[in-house]
Amino acid sequence: MSDRTTAQQRPTRQRLALMESLANCHDFVSAQDLHARMTDDGAHIGLTTVYRALRDLEAAGAVDVAQAGAGERLYRWRPTEGHRHYLICRACGISRPVDSEVVEEWAARIASACGFAAVEHTVELTGVCAGCQPTTDEGELPTWPRDFGQETPRHRTHNCAS
Repeated sequence: MSDRTTAQQRPTRQRLALMESLANCHDFVSAQDLHARMTDDGAHIGLTTVYRALRDLEAAGAVDVAQAGAGERLYRWRPTEGHRHYLICRACGISRPVDSEVVEEWAARIASACGFAAVEHTVELTGVCAGCQPTTDEGELPTWPRDFGQETPRHRTHNCAS
């Protein structure tokens, strides 16, 4: 984990604990789920502090952000510099980075053709991973996100190390 901080971020004990906890999550996680995991592990941190720290980390480019189906923001520590795109399972939330050079080139080409600068974009790819696809007797495809406090599909729980 690199030290990506901004002037707005004081390197407090809580922020450092949050950064470590988030870096141990290998998939996207909600602020509330991250807060619950941290307090379960004995950290003394308020939910408002978690939201504020995540907002600051996003501004510093240290996290990737995805929107869940209900509009909830989900966060993942960005292991490298630069913008990334992910394919996210709608059933369990597992995420995989995808090669997105074509998207980046397309966005740059559109921006240039339209005379825009400093263009930002959001591309969200979702599907249902092999582990969540129903068997013939299970019926419909599951949807995500379920309440993070409830049990996730049979093949995994949310991928964060404690």
